[in-house]
Amino acid sequence: MPGIFDSLRLIDGPAIAERITMRQAIDALQQALRDGFDPDADAARTIVDVRHGQLLLMPSDLGAYTGQKLATVAPANPARGLERIQAIYIVLDAETLAPVALLDGTELTSLRTPAVSAAVADVVAAPDASSLVVFGTGPQGVRHVEAMRAIRPIERVRFLGRDRAKAEHAASLVAANGLDTAVGSAADVADADLVVCATTAREPLFDAALVRDHAAIVAVGSHEPDARELPGELLGRARVIVESQRVALSEAGDVILAIAEGRLSPDALTPMASLFGDDGPEASVRPVVIKTCGMGWQDLAVAQLALTNERNA
Repeated sequence: MPGIFDSLRLIDGPAIAERITMRQAIDALQQALRDGFDPDADAARTIVDVRHGQLLLMPSDLGAYTGQKLATVAPANPARGLERIQAIYIVLDAETLAPVALLDGTELTSLRTPAVSAAVADVVAAPDASSLVVFGTGPQGVRHVEAMRAIRPIERVRFLGRDRAKAEHAASLVAANGLDTAVGSAADVADADLVVCATTAREPLFDAALVRDHAAIVAVGSHEPDARELPGELLGRARVIVESQRVALSEAGDVILAIAEGRLSPDALTPMASLFGDDGPEASVRPVVIKTCGMGWQDLAVAQLALTNERNA
C-alpha cells in the first residue's frame, strides 16, 4: 500500500502566486457565496494560546475538498524579521478524507485575506472609488492595494504606519503604472473612497468624523474581542458587513466593543452572504464598514484553485 506522502502534492508560495491571481481568488470567494454557501454553517475556528502566541485551527468542507489550516500568530516575529502570521494548509479529498496537497498557508493567507475584503468591497464600494488609505505597512497592507486595484480604478494610495521607513517601503512596493503613492496621515481619511485597516492596533486608528458618507472601510487586523481598529462612533453610523454573525459576535472586537458601548445592535449586522442573494446589495447613503476575522471556507475556496489551475496548466 502506498504511503501517505507518495501522492501528496507540495505547493509552495511561488507556485500559489503563479497559479492564482488576485482576481481569480476574488471571483472564487464571490462564486462560493452565489452558489449558496452559508458562512454561518462553516466549522468554528479553534484558538489555542501558547507561550509565545496563538495556534489557530481552521477546518472547512467545501465542494470536492475538505481542508484544514494550522496558522500561528507570534506577535514578536516582526522584530525578528519574520511574518507575524504563518501557516500550513492541507487539502483533503472530501469523500475519502485522504490528504491531497500541502500548501504554503502563509502565502495562502496573504492572498485570501485581501481577496475577501475585495470580494465584498466589489459589491458595496462606490464604482468610481479611486482614493485609498491603508493603515498597516506589512504584507496585508501591500496586498490589499493589489486587491482593491483589482476591483476599482485606484489612482491614489496613502500608507500609514508607526514606522515611517516601513511606510515608505510599503509605498515603494506598490508604486507602479503612474499610481500616486506616498506616506500619509490620518487626515487623508477625509479624502478617501476606500480605507483599509490591517494593523495590530488595539485602539481606534482615526476619528470617525473624518469618514465620508460614501466611503467603504475595511478592517482585518484583529480576531480578538478586546481589540479594535475602528471607533465605535463609525460603526454606529455605518452599515456593518461581517462574515457571519456568529464570528462577529465572538471574535470581532470592533463589533463587540461598539455593541457594548450601545452604538450598534447585533440585529443591524449584515452577513456578507446576503449581498450575493436574490435581493443583492441595498443602496446606502452612509459609510460601509467591512469587518472580517478570517474563516476556514475562505482558505479552502482559494486553495482549491491551486489544484484546479494545476490541472488546467
